[in-house]
Amino acid sequence: MLDKLAKNLGTLKQEFVKTYDGHSHIQEIIPSCYSEFFPIDESHLKLLHEFIKKNPIYHNSYEKKIADTLCTVYEGDINEYWLNSIKHGSSCQPFYPTWVISAYIASSIAKSLDYKELVDIGSGDGRIAYCAKILDLQSTSIEIDDVLVELQNNIVSATNINFNPVCADAIEFDYSALNLSFPVFFIGGLPQMGGDVLAKNIIDKISTTNLKKNTCIVFAGTHSKRPLSGNQLVGGWSSLIDSHCLQVIKTALLPTIWTFDQITDTPYIYTKFN
Repeated sequence: MLDKLAKNLGTLKQEFVKTYDGHSHIQEIIPSCYSEFFPIDESHLKLLHEFIKKNPIYHNSYEKKIADTLCTVYEGDINEYWLNSIKHGSSCQPFYPTWVISAYIASSIAKSLDYKELVDIGSGDGRIAYCAKILDLQSTSIEIDDVLVELQNNIVSATNINFNPVCADAIEFDYSALNLSFPVFFIGGLPQMGGDVLAKNIIDKISTTNLKKNTCIVFAGTHSKRPLSGNQLVGGWSSLIDSHCLQVIKTALLPTIWTFDQITDTPYIYTKFN
């Protein structure tokens, strides 16, 4: 079902791009209700909408039928948070989030692979960790920017969904404090924008513990052919995957804010240690 959801979301996104005539800095869609085309648990769907409604980066919404599916279009602006997020010297990527519905599907895939805990590294406004929490995974959201962590804490208070925001440098963080058993780590950074440095440090930490055999690392890749986009094999992560003897176990293409104007969406690459 999750492969179907990812494929159908890609279809909705492409149709949305063709008809969108707004001028907001960011825009995304969530199906308004359960349907055969988008069979998501109604209670979860309601909570995805709730996340956006309680998130101050969004300022407008309206319903629109896209590919015969009634969706809610959400518009917003992340400039203030984007500018603040680049002030940290060890930040590997400015705040540019995935779509909320993509975060839900990505977290659902992790759960379907039988992982029990989700740690979102460079979590932005916490949407992946939020989705993990509503899916009953033990969730931890690690973000270096204090303003974004304050935003996350406000969302926790407004939604009553505690996805455990932590303000910390992920490279320095002590992961043993989380008491993990079968964790999945989402790395918040594209490889050519410093995500490779972040990922290497996290992998090196895991490699020295007993968690190594039970851990999944998820990379957000890119198929962009823009200048300086780097090696595009395995979404730009092939060198790191090969050097750390990781095995790709799943890849899902999901819309993100940074691929809104692109034909190909963001590959989320699920790996484990050989």
